[in-house]
Amino acid sequence: MKWGLFGGTFDPVHFGHLRAAQELIILLNLDRVIFIPAANPPHKTGRVITPFEHRLQMVKLAIAGNNSFSVSDVEFSRQGKSYSIDTVRYFLDSRDKNLELYFITGQDAFDAITTWREWETLLGLCHFAVMTRPGYKNGRLENILPRELASTYVYAEGRDGFIHPGGKGVFFRKTTFLDISASDIRDSVQQGQSIQYLTPDAVIHYVGANNLYQP
Repeated sequence: MKWGLFGGTFDPVHFGHLRAAQELIILLNLDRVIFIPAANPPHKTGRVITPFEHRLQMVKLAIAGNNSFSVSDVEFSRQGKSYSIDTVRYFLDSRDKNLELYFITGQDAFDAITTWREWETLLGLCHFAVMTRPGYKNGRLENILPRELASTYVYAEGRDGFIHPGGKGVFFRKTTFLDISASDIRDSVQQGQSIQYLTPDAVIHYVGANNLYQP
């Protein structure tokens, strides 16, 4: 089994998230993508985040009907910050040992991976699926990882990825770039503007019914 773990605040989830996840299922031959809303993300400071229950429910509404998508509340059940390595360890410890995990992240976030908690250990626990933007030139891990570590990765043409001797790889994948941001959606709601076609109708209805993102 090959699962993609797609973490984020999802405040709110939108079509950019959903389309990228659907494409990665095909690009990486994944059996499932699991959306994992962060309860207390360490890199999101200086902004009040919508309560977890609302963000979880919006993801559930957005993925309804797609059997290849699911959602996990694992990060809500833990105390403290929502660190990616803890989430990966949870899935590895609670599932079949043959499970292959692909941690899905954006290009900007992966570029800063050396700031993540236990990032070197994390690279050895799971694959990374890095969603790239138009014009992004991959193939230079030494610009992201320390040079000594980057040099241990070998590009495998058949897999179109950079594989470490330990078996885990980094796979840069170009997904359809939808210039949608959750912050713009929140701002639009606050200003009384339409967010139609930015996020599923069920999410739009939920935002309105629960008075989310109001001034």
